[in-house]
Amino acid sequence: MLLLLKNVRIVGEKDEKRPQDILIRDGVIEAIGDGLSVEKGAEVWELPGACVSPGWFDAGIQACDPGYEHREDLHSAARAAAAGGFTAVASFPNTNPAIHSKSEILYIKNKTAGSPVTFYPVGAISQGCEGKDLAELFDMHSAGAIAFSDGQKAVQDAGLLLRALQYAQAFNGLIINEPHHKTIAAGGQMHEGIVSTSLGLKGVPALAEEIVVQRDLSLLEYAQGRLHLHLLSTAKSVALVRAAKKAGLPVTASVAVANLCFSDEKLADFDSNWKIMPPLRSKEDAEALLEGVTDGTIDFICSNHTPWDEEAKNLEFPYAEFGMTGLETAFALCRTFLGKKLTVNDLVKKIALAPRRVFGLPIPEIKPGAPAELTVFAPDAEWIFEEKNIRSKSRNTPFIGQTFKGKVLGIINNGQAVKHF
Repeated sequence: MLLLLKNVRIVGEKDEKRPQDILIRDGVIEAIGDGLSVEKGAEVWELPGACVSPGWFDAGIQACDPGYEHREDLHSAARAAAAGGFTAVASFPNTNPAIHSKSEILYIKNKTAGSPVTFYPVGAISQGCEGKDLAELFDMHSAGAIAFSDGQKAVQDAGLLLRALQYAQAFNGLIINEPHHKTIAAGGQMHEGIVSTSLGLKGVPALAEEIVVQRDLSLLEYAQGRLHLHLLSTAKSVALVRAAKKAGLPVTASVAVANLCFSDEKLADFDSNWKIMPPLRSKEDAEALLEGVTDGTIDFICSNHTPWDEEAKNLEFPYAEFGMTGLETAFALCRTFLGKKLTVNDLVKKIALAPRRVFGLPIPEIKPGAPAELTVFAPDAEWIFEEKNIRSKSRNTPFIGQTFKGKVLGIINNGQAVKHF
């Protein structure tokens, strides 16, 4: 591999103002400077106006493999991630069988070896993600699990989560919970509010999230350990986490890009592609989430990539599954709908640097001698998202035909380059 990136602006911990060239040989950054030349036969990306940053990390996708490969598999998830600019992803354990033992962790790692996208498996907190018995956390940690969560099946049993927080401290493990009280939310189809009432749909109360956030923070205060609250969606949840951080609790939080950009008004036409979990909530909630991102209460932004086949989504609204794909569109959504509030540098921090800090992963460096793990993008380029741009196996996205600002041009990782121009 011999690749020269011409006239790119480096964005990361520091925001470089002037374009430079970056020479990459055999997966390692060899030189950074002006007017670099390279021998005949090298690949050259002429990229005036483009930026390069440490590779982006989507910390929490549903890769559906093993067991649900008709929706997504690890290879198609890698293609979708690369198209969205992500050099690394954390894959959640809601598979069949669940990722709840050493063998499933090794399955993920072995099947993705050699991919241009690095997969970090998240092991289940409970056996089978059933919320009953604690899974083999230490064995999974030893095999390469970077954190533990029951993913979409939020832990309902407070005692189980308490034991997980206590047990994981032996190896500094990270416990992740998606705050959702299933009995309070039972039967809910969208955010409970004026819009749900007008549409005649049963709502998911904000309380279903907030009561679990409060519970989990109390458990953390008692047990200590490391806790990440994944996919906040309400203003009160943000306020609770803000207060907990101010009090010194070791808690982190994330938000899905769709919940930042949109509100429950998107469901007025009963388009099931907007039916996601956590649900799109009120405009006031979305504004509070954005404030949480800008003030550091919410540590990072993720795609909440949840693929579903057409048979699961192309149904009457109450029968359709929750979720949309998000890997290919996450960055473009942020640039298009949040560009006036979040700078390019802000976004890189929230999708590349901060998630790695939360998970305790090294941040890719852009300097001579460092392994090249880079995302290349044009922050101001306009483009139309078409069906041909979809790399996921699933098509459950409401954004086909949407004009976006901000385009991914390629990634470099693991000695490979994938370009999209």
